[in-house]
Parts: sequence; C-alpha cells; structure tokens
Amino acid sequence: MTHAMVKGSNIPLKASGVRAVLRWSPGAGVPDVDASALLLGPDGRVRSDADFVFYNQPRHPSGVARHLPKQSVMEGLTDSVEVDLSALDPSVDRVAICASADDSPFGLVSDLRLTLYGGDGEALAYFDVVPDTGSESALICGELYRRGDGWKFRALGQGYVNGLVGLATEFGISVDEDGTAAPAPDPEPTSVPQPVPAVAEPEPDGYPLAAPTLAPTLAATQPAGPAYGYPPAAAPTVPAAAYGYPQQAPATVPAPAYGYPHQQLASPTAFKLPPQGPQFQERR
Repeated sequence: MTHAMVKGSNIPLKASGVRAVLRWSPGAGVPDVDASALLLGPDGRVRSDADFVFYNQPRHPSGVARHLPKQSVMEGLTDSVEVDLSALDPSVDRVAICASADDSPFGLVSDLRLTLYGGDGEALAYFDVVPDTGSESALICGELYRRGDGWKFRALGQGYVNGLVGLATEFGISVDEDGTAAPAPDPEPTSVPQPVPAVAEPEPDGYPLAAPTLAPTLAATQPAGPAYGYPPAAAPTVPAAAYGYPQQAPATVPAPAYGYPHQQLASPTAFKLPPQGPQFQERR
C-alpha cells in the first residue's frame, strides 16, 4: 500500500534499497528541478565532499548512491536518486533527499511531488512538497534515517533561499555558484625564494668585466710581471739580480745592463780585477 504523507510524518521501510523520484509539471517560466542526496554522519554533516550525490557528481565512490537522468512521463518531468540502504557504511546515519530549482524560487514550480519506490519498483509512499514561503530555491524534501536495525523515512519540506550552495554549505560542503564542488586552495609557500645575485654581462670578444672593488687592491699588492724572462726587481730602489749573481748596488747604483751586475766603487784604490784564467796570469 502506498502511504500518502504529510510534512513531519514518517514510515518504516522494509526495502533494502529505495529510489526517490521528484516529479513536477513543466511550463512557461517553470524552472528546472534537480534531485540530490546527502549522506550524513551522526553529527548531521557529510564525511567528505564525495557524500554529495548530484548532477555534477552522479555516483558515490562506494556505489551505494547515484543520481539518475531526467525523464519525461505522462504526469510531467522527473529527476531521481537511488540509495542502497543495506550497503551503506555504518558511519552514515541519515540520507537527505533534496531538490534545487536552478536558483529560482519553488513558488514557480507546480505539482512538486516526491515518491519513494522499493527495490521491486513498488511505490511505498508519496509526499506533495509545498514550500513554506515560495521563495526557497532549495528544499530538503525528506530523509532516510536509521532506527535500530532498520530504516525509516520522514517527510520534511525544509527550504533554503540561497539555493544549492546554501543547502550544501549547511551540511559541510563548499560549492561554487554554478553548483560544482569548489577546488581546494593552493597551499601557502613553505619557503621564501632567495634573491638571485646579479651577474655581470661579458665585455666584447668574450672577456669578463673586471671587478671594480678588487682592481685597486690588486694593483697595489701585485708587482708588474717579468719581461723577456727576467724576474722583476724585489724593491723599487734595488734592481733585480741577473743570472743568479747577487746585486750589490745601493739605491744610487744604476740597473745592470745585459744581465751583468755593476761593481761598487768605493774608492780608486779599492779596484780589484776579477779572477782570470792562466793565460792572463804573470809568469814568474
């Protein structure tokens, strides 16, 4: 027997699965109606966004609930959801059967009825849904809820003026204005990017630019390079030694020529010939 229900009434359910069918009369200016189901825990909220089954998410990951395509029947248009009550996880305490009117008020929808069918296709109950004010754009038409080891159905008709977004938000879901699930925000960066050091541009012909801060220091600390293989002078006042002979000239002595050192002439009597070979020695 099919039960005619009024707002707030409830009936026990013996069926292991049910199909909730919303039906309305189409016409000029009548908004389209969409059915949906929310799987709720004991706290009255979804466990995750996957527990919202509707036209943009027509199947629950577990397969226990799904949204069916719209159909045209003799009495009007229908939109439906199916729920396998026997396979629902124990953490699911209730299933809300909802309707949304494409952000239009349900006052424009005529002959809105929710009919509950068992697994064998038999009609179990029906409820003519009448909004309280007519300005609601989303409705909780009824709910399936646990009672002991079984399930019951309660007729509700509770409305929301802010549509599917307001209804979903009420049960812990974030959705965009177009009814799609809102994406998670991008995570905040965990580190601050370090500044990139400036790189000097190369001079023409590929030669690198000299560092301006180091040029004075290098010029002051490094002596001029040797010329033609001769080592540089050790000090600006003392000429460099040549061919391994030590330089004996003081600061006033001129630099050696062709690599030979000058002798220091302290006085005319101090002159002394260097050692000579035997051909130059005086015979006695």
